[in-house]
Amino acid sequence: MANFNTHLFVAASASGIAALTASNKEFFDLLDTPWFIFLGTIGGLLPDIDSDTSKPLHILFNALAALTTVLVILYFKDQYLMQHIFIMSVAAFLIVRYPILAIFKILTVHRGVFHSLFSAAFFTLFTVCINFYIFSSSSQFSWLSGLFVGFGFIVHLLLDELYAVNLSGVQLKRSFGTAFKLLSWRYKSASFSMLIGVFLLFYFSPIYPYKF
Repeated sequence: MANFNTHLFVAASASGIAALTASNKEFFDLLDTPWFIFLGTIGGLLPDIDSDTSKPLHILFNALAALTTVLVILYFKDQYLMQHIFIMSVAAFLIVRYPILAIFKILTVHRGVFHSLFSAAFFTLFTVCINFYIFSSSSQFSWLSGLFVGFGFIVHLLLDELYAVNLSGVQLKRSFGTAFKLLSWRYKSASFSMLIGVFLLFYFSPIYPYKF
């Protein structure tokens, strides 16, 4: 299994090449390139959020806690006094950062449901919906954002599988096949929940802007 720094470098490099290629094909402006490189890099770290000691897990929940805080402030800013909003926003941050994180650690297993193509689809569609409904981005921009997250996610899975091959002896390590898979047959209930999430997100996603 590749370490954090390797995943970070490979995801950023692959996303950089993909973003520059897409920009040259005029899918988006050159000024938007850093945004898509960022998303691809984030996608390249997401599969490791099921590891209790991983950096991506804590980065993700710190970001979610901060985002929740901002959303609470924006939603209640015209309804309550500032000191009340401050208390609610701090409470929201602490709830996401500690009890929800603790529950997430209990419910997840490393190289379980999050190391799968269904999970890549889930985070792709989740990013699409976040961009479209929360950030009010266009359908095209939202889908491109989601696809870059999914691209980085798959790069991570492939890199883990590559590290499971002992090239010097042309042998497969015990971890081979645990990273790049359609879904986790071992954790059927979690995989089924992920599948439901994928279908729900696809249902609420904006119309795909490109023709196959």
